[in-house]
Amino acid sequence: MPFYTAIVTLLAVALYFVFATRVAAARGKFGVKLPAMAGEPHFDRIFRAHVNTLEWMPTFLAPLWLCAIYFNDAVAAAFGLVWIGGRVLYFIGYSKAVEKRLPGFFVQSTACLLLFIGAIAGIVMHA
Repeated sequence: MPFYTAIVTLLAVALYFVFATRVAAARGKFGVKLPAMAGEPHFDRIFRAHVNTLEWMPTFLAPLWLCAIYFNDAVAAAFGLVWIGGRVLYFIGYSKAVEKRLPGFFVQSTACLLLFIGAIAGIVMHA
């Protein structure tokens, strides 16, 4: 069983929850009332960083688990932790300025690519 990958999956979901709380706090701070999804630029950046994380979750979780099952649990979990770190960098950077999101984006997208490669390699080795 992919024990380490299960822990990383829970950490990723917890991170997403933390980002959701940051959006809720930003709504209050910048006076963006529900159901509005845009308003003050600082709020917009926080909201987009949160939604972008949701957009990337399937692209991350599918290869994470395939890599863990078919290649190696510890390797998948390690790349998963890199992805989480990249998402944190992305969120912090994007919250400050749009152009500051890129370092975190490159870290997390590289982790996803490596997970995808690991999943393919593992599946091919099991064929």
